Amino acid sequence: MSKHAFNAVKKESLSESVYRQLSDKILRHELSPGDSLPAERALSEALQVNRGAVREAIKRLQQAGLIAVRQGGNHVVRDYLSEGGMELLPNLLVDKKGQLNGTVVRSIMAMRSSLAPDIAAAAAKKGGKPLADELDALLTQMNADIKNSKALQDHALVFWQKLVARGGNIAFRLAFNSMTKTYTQVWDVLTPVLEKEFRDFENLSAIAKAVRKGDADAAREAGLRHVEIGRTELERALKVAEANGAAL
Repeated sequence: MSKHAFNAVKKESLSESVYRQLSDKILRHELSPGDSLPAERALSEALQVNRGAVREAIKRLQQAGLIAVRQGGNHVVRDYLSEGGMELLPNLLVDKKGQLNGTVVRSIMAMRSSLAPDIAAAAAKKGGKPLADELDALLTQMNADIKNSKALQDHALVFWQKLVARGGNIAFRLAFNSMTKTYTQVWDVLTPVLEKEFRDFENLSAIAKAVRKGDADAAREAGLRHVEIGRTELERALKVAEANGAAL
């Protein structure tokens, strides 16, 4: 236990606290691929929690692709870039200094720009008039809340949730869920940065019209134009923050 220092965790949500502390050490390379985790008993003593909380955390680490569990032996840290999944993104979003990780943010926005157009196209193929009516009603509400940036942010998320839910592609939906979970970690920070995207009624309306017409190509093009607004604004904000040596 001398190589790695561990902190006693709070008594609420014990397994979650253990999982978060161990996963942070792996994702921040304090524990490297090939390293062995301390034995469960040693972890339990160091973290001041019961063995059950440690076992549950170990299971989650294994499911996340962060460790290989070996019966009767030490659990070994795996290379999360080769073995992990999108559920790790929220953990990677903030660096050791508590600041947004620009590399991760850019990666997420690039994935979003690739995925969103296809989500819109899939919705146009399957959503039809019922979905278009829902989207139009939401756009009406957005116009009513035009002065409230946070409300627009909420409505924009619901708009895309409706699209992905009605598109019928389970892979799109699960990927969207992972991105949303990551996005909401820094929800308040991104409100002013992405405001132009929230106010992009032109392309959101174009998506709704394409859904009503069943025009997948038009939906895809409008979807790309829409998310690229946010990507451009976020890139601009990141560059300014990085140039000033400050957090976003």
